[in-house]
Amino acid sequence: MINTNDSDRPRKSPEDFLQDYVDMQHTFQSLSIIDQILMTMDERDRRQPLLYQLRRQLQEDEITFEEARRTIVELEGALEKVTAPANRVGTLLSPAENGVAYITVGGSEYYANVDARLDERDLKVGTRVLVNEAFAVVGEMGESPSGTVGKLAHVLDDGRLLVGQDHGSQSHVLLRGAKLETESLKAGEEVRIDPHFRVALEKMGHSEVEDFYLEEVPELPWEKIGGHKDAIQAIKDTIEMPVLHPELFERFQYSTPKGFLLYGPPGCGKTLIGKATAYNLEKQVREDGLNLKACFMHIKGPEILNMWLGESERKVREIFSQAREKRREGFLPVVFIDEAESVLGTRRAIRSHNISNTIVPMFCSEMDGIESLQDVVIILTSNRPDLIDPAILRPGRIDRKIKVNRPSEDASGEILGIYLTPDLPIAEAELDAHNGDAKAAVDDLVARTIAEIFAKRDDTRFLEVTLRSGRKDVLSRGDLCSGAILESIVKRAKEIAIKRSIAVGAEKGIGFDDMLAAVETEYGENEIFPPTDNTEDWLKLLDYDPENVVRAVPIRPRRSQRIHRQNVI
Repeated sequence: MINTNDSDRPRKSPEDFLQDYVDMQHTFQSLSIIDQILMTMDERDRRQPLLYQLRRQLQEDEITFEEARRTIVELEGALEKVTAPANRVGTLLSPAENGVAYITVGGSEYYANVDARLDERDLKVGTRVLVNEAFAVVGEMGESPSGTVGKLAHVLDDGRLLVGQDHGSQSHVLLRGAKLETESLKAGEEVRIDPHFRVALEKMGHSEVEDFYLEEVPELPWEKIGGHKDAIQAIKDTIEMPVLHPELFERFQYSTPKGFLLYGPPGCGKTLIGKATAYNLEKQVREDGLNLKACFMHIKGPEILNMWLGESERKVREIFSQAREKRREGFLPVVFIDEAESVLGTRRAIRSHNISNTIVPMFCSEMDGIESLQDVVIILTSNRPDLIDPAILRPGRIDRKIKVNRPSEDASGEILGIYLTPDLPIAEAELDAHNGDAKAAVDDLVARTIAEIFAKRDDTRFLEVTLRSGRKDVLSRGDLCSGAILESIVKRAKEIAIKRSIAVGAEKGIGFDDMLAAVETEYGENEIFPPTDNTEDWLKLLDYDPENVVRAVPIRPRRSQRIHRQNVI
C-alpha cells in the first residue's frame, strides 16, 4: 500500500477558509438586514413581496457562488498535482533504523528520512520504496516483479554474492535480499537481480549444472560387473586405497592420482564401471567408519559443446566449481565424463575457430590450478583414446589409463550369467534335464550359448584382416563379443519367450532355442561394416594398428548357411 502526503480531494489553504468565512458573514449580514426591514414593514406594504424575492435571490446566488468556488478550488488542486515533481522509486539497501533508511535512487545512494506513518518493519532489503521531492521515503511498494537473471559465480565469506564472470559480461557483487538471507546458495545457481543491479532478490528454480548430478548413486556393486577383474582392481588401487589409508600415502609422500581414463571397444562396460566406482567407494568408506558420501556427476561429452563463443568453457568452469563445492560440503565428488573424445579432442592447427582449441586449455587449467582437486575423482571414458588431446592424458592430469578389453569366453559366460538368472522363467525341457534344479539349468544354458557365440565355423566368420607380414586373421562372432551384445541377447530371448507365452495362452520359459535365435538375430543385425575410407576407425576398435593392416574384407555368410545351421540344431 502506498501512502502519500496528498489526499484524494484538494485541500483548502487557510486563506481560502478565511475568504469563505468573510463571504459567509457578508451574506448573513445582508439577509439579516432584509429580515429586519421585513419585520418593521406593514403586511399590506406592496414592497414586501419584492424584499422576499430579493432574499431568495441572494440565497440562490450564494449557493451558485459556493459551487463555483468549490470547482475553482478542485481545478487548482488538480493543476497543482500535475505540475508537482514526480515521486521517485528507489531500492532499500539496508533495514531502516531510527527513521533513516539507506537507499539507492537512479544509481546514487542516499540516507533518507522515513515518513513517520510508515512501519519500518515493512521496509526490507531489496524492496522498492517511494521517494518524494525532498528525498524522503513516503511509501513501500514491495519487490520488483521483474529483473535480470544472473548466474552465481561465488559466495563471499560475508554472504555477499559474486555474479557474472562470463565472457563479454561484467561481474557484480550483490547484497542478499530478504528472501535470500538464510538461503543456501552455490556457484552455478541463478538469481534474479533488482533493476538497479544492487540486490539479489530470489533464487531461480532451474540450474543447468544440477542436471549433471544423480540424486542417488546407482547401486552397482562390483559383483554385478563381470569379466573385468583387472580393470576393477586397477580402479580400487587408484581410488579406494588413498581414501581409506591417507596416513600411509602421506608417509610415503605419494601424490594421489587426479584421474584416470577407461578406454576400449564400445559396449564393453566402461560407463558401467564408472557408475559402479562411486557406489563402491561410498560403500567401502562407510564400512570403514569414515563420514564421507560419494556424489556422482555424470556428464556426456557432447552436452558441454555449445555453438556460442565462451559457453562451452563456462560449462567446464561450472562443472569443476560444483565439484569443489560438493567437496566442501563433505562429499567425495566423482566427475564422470563419457565420450571424452567428443569434447577433449586433439587440437588442430587451423586458422578458423575450433571449440576444442579452447575447451582443452580450460580443462587443463582447471585440473592444474586447484590443489583440492586431489579430493575429486575424475573419470574419462572413450573408445578412441587416440583422438583425445595428449595434454589431457599426460601424467599429472590423467595419471592412469585402464583398458577395458573385450570379454574372453570365460568372462562372457560370467557376464551372461548376470543377466540370465535362475529366478527367470526357464523352459520345462531345460529344468527336466537337470531334475528341476534352476541354477544348474541356467548354468548349462549359459555355457551352451557362449559355446555357440565363440564357435569357429564358416557361418560365424565376420571379418578377414590381411597384415603386412602376410598373415591373415579371420574374426568370428566371439571376437566381436561385448557386454552390451550379451545383454541384448538375453533381452531378445525374453521377448521370444513372452511372444510364445502370449500365443499359447500359458507361461513358457526361456530355452536354448530362444537363446540361439536371439544370438542369430543380434549378430544378423550387427552385420554392418564400414566403407573403405572408415576402415581405420573400425580397426582401432578391434585393437588393430591400421599401419600394419593391408586389407580388411567383410565376410557375410550366405543366408542359406544360417538357415541350414538352425535347422540342424
